[in-house]
Amino acid sequence: MIYSSPISLPDYPSNLAVMLNEMRDRLPHQAVYQERKTDTYLPVTWTVFHQEICALQAGLQSLSLSKGDRVAILSRNCREMLEIELAVMSMGAISVPIFAGYPCEQANRLIEYCDPKIVVVADQNQFDKIDNPGRYSTIIHFTPIKSDKDTKTISFEHLVSTTNHSEILGLDLAPQTTTLMMYTSGTMGIPKCVQLTHQNILSQQAAMKVLWKLDHHDRFLSFLPWHHSFGGIFEKFAAITSGATLSLEHSYGKNIDLLLDNWDKVRPTVFFSVPRIYQEITSRLAQDSKLEEMIFHSELRFIFTAAAPLPRNISDIFQSHGTPIIEGWGLTETSPCCTITDPKEKRLPGIVGKPIPGVSISLADDGEIRIKGPNVMQGYYKNDKSNEAAFTDDGWFNTGDVGEFTDIGLRLISRKDRIFKLTNAEKVVPTEIENLITKDCSYLSHAYVVGSGKDHPVALLFPNKSLFSNLPKVSQLKSGCVCPRNLQDFSSCLTNCLHLLNGDMDIKFNRVKKAMLIDRELSIENEELTPSMKLAPNVVGKVFKANIEYLYGSDGIISDTVYVLNLE
Repeated sequence: MIYSSPISLPDYPSNLAVMLNEMRDRLPHQAVYQERKTDTYLPVTWTVFHQEICALQAGLQSLSLSKGDRVAILSRNCREMLEIELAVMSMGAISVPIFAGYPCEQANRLIEYCDPKIVVVADQNQFDKIDNPGRYSTIIHFTPIKSDKDTKTISFEHLVSTTNHSEILGLDLAPQTTTLMMYTSGTMGIPKCVQLTHQNILSQQAAMKVLWKLDHHDRFLSFLPWHHSFGGIFEKFAAITSGATLSLEHSYGKNIDLLLDNWDKVRPTVFFSVPRIYQEITSRLAQDSKLEEMIFHSELRFIFTAAAPLPRNISDIFQSHGTPIIEGWGLTETSPCCTITDPKEKRLPGIVGKPIPGVSISLADDGEIRIKGPNVMQGYYKNDKSNEAAFTDDGWFNTGDVGEFTDIGLRLISRKDRIFKLTNAEKVVPTEIENLITKDCSYLSHAYVVGSGKDHPVALLFPNKSLFSNLPKVSQLKSGCVCPRNLQDFSSCLTNCLHLLNGDMDIKFNRVKKAMLIDRELSIENEELTPSMKLAPNVVGKVFKANIEYLYGSDGIISDTVYVLNLE
């Protein structure tokens, strides 16, 4: 059976250059983007934004950048990154954003893999990561850098100021032209670099316009990184193509005090985030009731959440203030969104909504979710093996996620490659157990369940230590929570909770016999978390291999402070 939206996909611009021209003509004096300088947000109008993109295109053309050439970008979100990326993409070249937090080895591996003609760096720190900058035709930098004489460098400021060119390039590009390449998260071995087209991106935003009706009255407060599809495609282009103002959250979601201060200044009408940030916001609400009026202001239309499931106690707080919570599902390979929940429907764990306009979904015999639509990638760059496995003979994209359809939408079950068998041949779906462990516990950031080829599953548990010093409201906690104030207390609390959880499990072989609470913050920089703050199972399994083996009886050396929970 094939599931599709009853709503037709409307017409949309043929490419990004056409879209940029249309927005400039329609909203010349509207702020497209703004950054905070000292205490004030300074807006950039569509007229200025468009002029600078045209100037950058002329500058890039003078550097011999041509259609199909790749430009790797190492930078945090900023105005310069936004403008040069759109200049590259709209003229027919290909932007390849790379996480600015990667250390040298990872950054170099990904830069070299995509074969860029030009590399763009934010500053000296990013430039110093490049092993051999002379191998690239030009290095463009946002702030001044020092380099040797064998490297051709040019500043962003010089590039944008050397021409008065006002006509945008790329108006004749075919919709199927590749415009963006993004690396998937938590990749082990050969990188997976997704090739996306103008059609992929713009068809997605045409669907969202029908569903959300965003316009120039809307305001985004944005911290999600642009090297990742959630922030770099879904959120960013939702704002740009609708005429909304995209405001940079200059702490990048790292400082909740600054985030809240920026929230007060911007008063976002929509907010895209991951559960960790919502958890931090609700924790602060517990400390200061005055924040409620500021957060839940009259123009806040909805919040959007993705990555891990939003814990029920947190979603209840937003819903009690009349703020709809929308959840979605998709992958970088699908640009990224495939399904969206209906805010009028009751939220249920694991339900990620129905197909957006233009997207069709089917289920394979083993439950794997398959996708067709104008949002599906062209394929992975230089990765024939992965491309072969990615598509069926009749053109469906194999997502690697397992799910089932319900009356109110698609229910996600697990990544296909995470389902494992125990020694008794019984199948275990670890994500279902992980969600049960974390769904009502504000003090847990992540749970990771394994057990392939073993007699029983075990779990690694990673705490949200910020709550030890910021005690949440009783309404945020599961009934009977003892509010632990340190890891030792939390280990005792978890032992009791997991005993109860095991007792409630009808399927005995799903019960976790041992768990380990680890005093460790997982990080994007170490690739243990994806940019959308999801746990990267392949990486975590490798990094914490000794911890897992210890739970199964080995004498491995463990460097972190840990607490072993015996649950038998």
